[in-house]
Amino acid sequence: MPVVQLDLAVIGLGPAGASAARIAAEAGLRVAAFEKKAVAGHPVQCAEFIPALLDAGDLVVSETSVQKIHEMITYVEADEPDLTKNFSGHMIDRRAFDASLVKAAERAGVDCKFSSKINEIDNQGKLILSDGTEVSARYILGADGPHSVVGQMIGSINQDIVDTRQMSVPLLKPHMATDIYLSNDIPGGYGWMFPKGDVANIGLGVYADQKHLLKSALEDLHKRIVKSGLVGEEILGFTGGAIPVGGLLRAAGKIGETKCLLAGDAAGLTNPITGAGIAAAVMSGRLAGEAIVADTRGELDAFEVYEEDLEDLFGASLRRAVARRKTLQELADKNALTKTDLRGGWIAYKDYWRSSAAA
Repeated sequence: MPVVQLDLAVIGLGPAGASAARIAAEAGLRVAAFEKKAVAGHPVQCAEFIPALLDAGDLVVSETSVQKIHEMITYVEADEPDLTKNFSGHMIDRRAFDASLVKAAERAGVDCKFSSKINEIDNQGKLILSDGTEVSARYILGADGPHSVVGQMIGSINQDIVDTRQMSVPLLKPHMATDIYLSNDIPGGYGWMFPKGDVANIGLGVYADQKHLLKSALEDLHKRIVKSGLVGEEILGFTGGAIPVGGLLRAAGKIGETKCLLAGDAAGLTNPITGAGIAAAVMSGRLAGEAIVADTRGELDAFEVYEEDLEDLFGASLRRAVARRKTLQELADKNALTKTDLRGGWIAYKDYWRSSAAA
């Protein structure tokens, strides 16, 4: 079987991979993208909310927005909730969102291959697929999530992970806010209820070593929200996944002589406090595609500029979130978190935004 020759091999066809692949193909590069899932965006592994301030592209509004969000309501333990106004965004259909990005990539000429697992990347950057196909590319983009194979090969590994579990349930009445639940019962994360038309996503995240708490904690959160009359008892489905919470990684490297970039979760771009990562994936994917195109045109600092762009866009906010998470962990290791501690670790409260947290 002959070796497939490419300019760019993209590993992962989520928002980061599809966005990068499209940019590169539009510039005339030979691009193929490999995704181990059978279908774009399925199973869904996120809460499907995108804040309006983050640019995830016109697709959000034009094709895949299910409903708008206007406010955030934060519950700290059993206290009365705190309302944050002007917290706007979109609840999207993540499967449709990813599918739209893939279609755009295919229109640009990308060969998008699903059910295509990378079994191995050798020490020169050659890809060996699960069906035995060998692929050689001038460039590799790792857009393969928090446990990135490409990241492992270049020594950029997400060490800190939060595990999540989410259920979909009927939404019994209109709700235009994202509801957040902060509690010592959810170590290392938070609970959420995000309305999405006539259903709601209820979920939570915990430190990886507390993963055994996920099932019971989610059941308790569901029961609590059922009592409020907002959602029904029926469970329509479950999802879950891993979220990198260690912050920005070195996003450029080499495997042998093959140049590599990381984007999205693989680059550690998910916010370590909120878990938001869709918009960062799209933005970093675009930038990665542009950097690879620039490198093919002889711009020797293209990858350095890419890393600088990631730092400029995400560095400060990620460092702040990492610092807040570290503080919460240190406090939790000593005693139960106070309500003041919990508020200081969440974006709705002024203490979170103290300048010292971003140092």
